[in-house]
Amino acid sequence: MMKEAMLYEKLEGGRVRCNLCSHTCTVLPSKQGICGVRENRDGILYTLVYGTIIAENVDPIEKKPLFHVYPGSRSFSVATVGCNFQCTFCQNSDISQMPRERGKIIGREVTPEELIEKTLTSGSKTIAYTYTEPTIFFELAYDTAKIAGEKGIKNVFVTNGFMTDEAIETISPYLDAANVDLKSFDDGFYKKYCGGRLQPVLDSLKKMKELGIWVEVTTLIIPTLNDSDEELSKIARFIHSLGNETPWHISRFHPQYKMIGLRPTPLSTLKRAKQIGTDAGLKYVYTGNVPGDEGENTYCSNCGNLIIGRYGFRVDRLNLKGSQCSKCGTEMEGIL
Repeated sequence: MMKEAMLYEKLEGGRVRCNLCSHTCTVLPSKQGICGVRENRDGILYTLVYGTIIAENVDPIEKKPLFHVYPGSRSFSVATVGCNFQCTFCQNSDISQMPRERGKIIGREVTPEELIEKTLTSGSKTIAYTYTEPTIFFELAYDTAKIAGEKGIKNVFVTNGFMTDEAIETISPYLDAANVDLKSFDDGFYKKYCGGRLQPVLDSLKKMKELGIWVEVTTLIIPTLNDSDEELSKIARFIHSLGNETPWHISRFHPQYKMIGLRPTPLSTLKRAKQIGTDAGLKYVYTGNVPGDEGENTYCSNCGNLIIGRYGFRVDRLNLKGSQCSKCGTEMEGIL
């Protein structure tokens, strides 16, 4: 299903410039951008994935991970093929890299109205644009999000954050929350392992916070690549600058895709990273991909009371009165 793209400008000679993500590709006639799903046809930029869904599931919101958005609720989750990054450690490379590596765009055709109906039928409180990068299926996300807001459904992005201010400002009236991957605090890492740059991600995080979007940050800790105390401290300090209420999810790496030669992240590294985040003044630091670890739980930032107990993606204890700690009454930040 094709549709004219949003956020692009026409240039001389039939070229166009895409202003959706921070690659800002100049696309020649009959060519595609880096994402592989936006194509210039006779001087008009089209999205090739509008309404073509490769994945749709009802997930726990904790899987995103978003621990401060309706804890214990369901999130109707959708994706198309494609991505504007080429992460060598991608866990969904079979669909994110499909247009680039296999030259294919496949999926089941749906309309925004159908996605909303499925969200309501599933009992989900949110619809998540996830699995691949939602920026590359922006038009579908935008049209769906507008309807979702009218129906009382919250919209969430799980994103690499490599988008323009214009894209964020356009979606912001309808985007309630985002989990943003901050993969490293080194531009060289982004260039070598992701095919991107660091600064646009930092800028996106700042912009989202300025616009009132609830933000949680995830860092996948990869042994020897982004696990030094110096780098983890830089990440923690930056997140703190966004607001000390901003949750930081520290996830365990498992070998996959083109990075199968490294070992999984030692648990001691996750605990060290968690301590670094706590020492930096962050209220909420979580460890991920380690079911049963106490780092999955949410504790009151004032009295230390366990307010949300988790095992993996399951919430098994909820000690909140509305959005307040049941013991001392301190407000837990987020969408609750």
